[in-house]
Amino acid sequence: MNINYPHPLLLVPSGALQIPDSPATLPGATTPNPLFSLVIPTYNEAANIHKIVRILCQILDESIPGEYELIVVDDNSPDGTWEIAQKLTVEYPQLQVMRREKERGLSSAVIRGWQAARGQILGVIDGDLQHPPHVLLQLLENIQNGADLGVASRHVEGGGVSSWSFIRRFLSRGAQLLGLVILPGVLGRVSDPMSGYFMFRRECVVGQILNPVGYKILLEVIGRGRVKRIAEVGYVFCERKEGESKVSWKQYIEYIHHLLRLRFSTGHLGKLTEKFNFPLDRFVRFGLVGLTGVFVDMVMLYLLSDPSTLGLPLTRSKIIAGEIAVFNNFLWNDAWTFADVSMKQNELRQRLKRFLKFNIICLAGLVINVMVLNLVFNFIVPNRYIANLVAIAVATVWNFWVNLKLSWRVTEVK
Repeated sequence: MNINYPHPLLLVPSGALQIPDSPATLPGATTPNPLFSLVIPTYNEAANIHKIVRILCQILDESIPGEYELIVVDDNSPDGTWEIAQKLTVEYPQLQVMRREKERGLSSAVIRGWQAARGQILGVIDGDLQHPPHVLLQLLENIQNGADLGVASRHVEGGGVSSWSFIRRFLSRGAQLLGLVILPGVLGRVSDPMSGYFMFRRECVVGQILNPVGYKILLEVIGRGRVKRIAEVGYVFCERKEGESKVSWKQYIEYIHHLLRLRFSTGHLGKLTEKFNFPLDRFVRFGLVGLTGVFVDMVMLYLLSDPSTLGLPLTRSKIIAGEIAVFNNFLWNDAWTFADVSMKQNELRQRLKRFLKFNIICLAGLVINVMVLNLVFNFIVPNRYIANLVAIAVATVWNFWVNLKLSWRVTEVK
């Protein structure tokens, strides 16, 4: 039996993750666009979706009846979350549902929802009931009183976490401290930069291309948006009652990647990279791969040159350690940094050709590395490991730029 829902599934926007100036208008809509649009990103939330929609509608119907919309953006959940949400639109006509079958990821899901939203105030809340819905009214009040951004925070008066383990608290605080070191101008503006519960005025991010990594989208809004006044409201983060937590080590790695990307793409440095068309995202990945090479290089240098181990001469040890690190870096760069090019030229012959170019370029970089190492070690800092780090930093810039221009190019296509 066919059921006529109040709204068909929302079309998934395509292209850049950029929020339009003019709110979207539903086909055949007879009512004006709402004031507030709240996006609920979901994945396998079948057990929670009905409850969260019911609670949100009860709260918002009492405060701004008829002036809001809820947008569930589901990444094609195997448990059918999107289908359950679509059925709820019969009971809750304020609800819209978007089903994404090609894209994945919490941050992009939220932005796609904002792109389809009709409100002048845009917000996001988790679909797992870990964010207390009643805090929405306090956030909304702050926005209506002049704030550009309202953030629900665990680290101001009235905030906290319910039953986190010591390790999770440590990791959360450690991630925040790391962010303050890398990106103080963004993370220093709020007490809880890792919050996923906030709302803001549409005009603050209009025209900005958002480019998040992982799930900490608030960093993008603050870092790239035109946000002047920020208000924070305390809330207690609750443990989920249904479903499984999606926090993993991968998300912490993505968080660091996101911080570095924002660091290099905003402010004065960001303007320079834009002016010279510098592929910053690729350079960040190249740099992260380089960190694995640093570890390999350092370990091998110690094993080869330290008096307590083999005790080989410094220059000879450096050449061997550097070559092993080069091989490590090629494997990672070919599979990740330049994966888009590698996929188009994935034959063994082509891969060997790239490795040969990469090796020659890095050998030239190794010559630069050895020269800098000896210069720093003999004339500036008589510490082999500090000198080695300086040499690696200089060679990294050389290796990236020349490999970008020569090694990973689409020159052979069928």
